[in-house]
Amino acid sequence: MSKKCILLVDDEISIIQLAQLYLKREGFSCQFETNGMSAYHTIQSIKPDLIVLDIMLPGMDGFELCRKLRAERNNVPILMLTAREDDIDKILGLELGADDYMTKPFNPRELVARVKAILRRLERVEPESNEILRVGDLEIDLARREVRCQGEILELRAQEFEVLLVFVKHKGLVLSREQLLNLAWGYDFLGQTRTVDVHIAQLRRKLNRSKVRIDTITGIGYKLVE
Repeated sequence: MSKKCILLVDDEISIIQLAQLYLKREGFSCQFETNGMSAYHTIQSIKPDLIVLDIMLPGMDGFELCRKLRAERNNVPILMLTAREDDIDKILGLELGADDYMTKPFNPRELVARVKAILRRLERVEPESNEILRVGDLEIDLARREVRCQGEILELRAQEFEVLLVFVKHKGLVLSREQLLNLAWGYDFLGQTRTVDVHIAQLRRKLNRSKVRIDTITGIGYKLVE
């Protein structure tokens, strides 16, 4: 099996060198770019398995690069880096299509754990490969990772699909944000539960034609309702 290729996009060489050291130790191959525009062209040529993307970049910032890739229906996983603690950067990144985010400075071991978790979710294969789950007017095809509402395919991104699948498999239960992070993201993400709220908001918009909805249970979490 070939090594997974991680593209590191950051204009701080020290960050790139640290990330490369830990990722290569875990068997990943790494390439890097320090400019957003050159990173865009590299993505087209090497087709990385995952991108670690800083926000503040010369040429084209991380937000614009993420927006451009998603507009072109390029669903390569993106782990976004932000040097600010402000929620606005994190929320905007997730809304533009990033799969996860980390605040700099970060623990390189956590970076590796996040990368592995994202790739593991994408490679996950259900034993019942031909199974179709049904809830309300939704049909979830596990093999194709497609969701249909009243016969029409909903365009869900990989992480949105995972979140919906967790709700369906725990139908009727109220799930806290921490539980959703553990079940849908595959690791503990203590203190950073805003990412759940953003993905729930995106799912709600995409389920607006469905009778299935996700209700907020104040002070506890969320629940799927048919």
